[in-house]
Amino acid sequence: MTRLRCAILDDYLNLALSVADWSKVKDRVDITVFNQPFASQEAAASALRDFEIICAMRERTPFPRAMFADLPRLKLLITSGMRNNSIDMQAAKDHQVVLCGTHWPRDPTAPLTMGLILELTRNIGRENARMHAGEFLQKHVGIEIEGKTLGVVGLGKLGAKVAGPAKAFGMNVIAWSPNLTAERCKEVGVGYATREELFSTADIITIHVVLSDRSRGLVGAADLARMKPTSYLVNTARGPIVDENALLETLKAGKIAGAAVDVFSVEPLPVDHPFRKLDNLVLTPHLGYVTKETFIAHYSQMVEGIDAWFKGEPVRRLA
Repeated sequence: MTRLRCAILDDYLNLALSVADWSKVKDRVDITVFNQPFASQEAAASALRDFEIICAMRERTPFPRAMFADLPRLKLLITSGMRNNSIDMQAAKDHQVVLCGTHWPRDPTAPLTMGLILELTRNIGRENARMHAGEFLQKHVGIEIEGKTLGVVGLGKLGAKVAGPAKAFGMNVIAWSPNLTAERCKEVGVGYATREELFSTADIITIHVVLSDRSRGLVGAADLARMKPTSYLVNTARGPIVDENALLETLKAGKIAGAAVDVFSVEPLPVDHPFRKLDNLVLTPHLGYVTKETFIAHYSQMVEGIDAWFKGEPVRRLA
């Protein structure tokens, strides 16, 4: 039997081979792990041209139509998650590539969101860095979130999950999104707000909508201008949902107290990006889903997916 080549992409933490049992498919597959992001689409196509199977981690490496055209040997593409906006699913179908996904055991983004809210309001990371640097007096004065208003943009599964701990901390929670109803807010136990009300009254605003053509640039300059000068913005959803240029200018001008951003239009965030120079912006490198439990689940299901495909019984098909 001819052995096929499998590429595991963007394994920045070098975990893929240790958290899942790849021996289940190694009798049929030669595995190559790519630990670094590709410099360009052309570099990715060149590196992956001889692979029949590719395992992709989230949207780290895009697969537009041109990519499928450049990968004539590709037969199976497995992405973590059951949705990946960086993959042209119609192109996969047109090139007869079987596209499969993996299920999330849980979504750890909600706890990260609360962690970023606590960092913005209590400066835990900043004071930790100062302590390690030898400073012995605190520099930052925190604010309490109890009694403050959290504005949730998007009250789906994740937005609702964030509302729970926020209420446990004593926050007043309100929500808005283009299709949100008062009934859904009542079901979750939060207040329903208009767009204008949420951005003008919330002390902290957190983004939890899915990236799509409709949500790209959803939070723009006008929304940021409505925010109070003492308010904060948190984005753990997707970078393009917030107008990054508008956010940059808002923070540079000090028109809001600060922001915490885990997701960016270009990832990894370029080392010369102006975001890195702002002291009122907390930056994390897309940590929302980065937990050991998440990687165990995704890579184990990728092994299962490859084995099932060899048996002619693909699981969790997307296209």
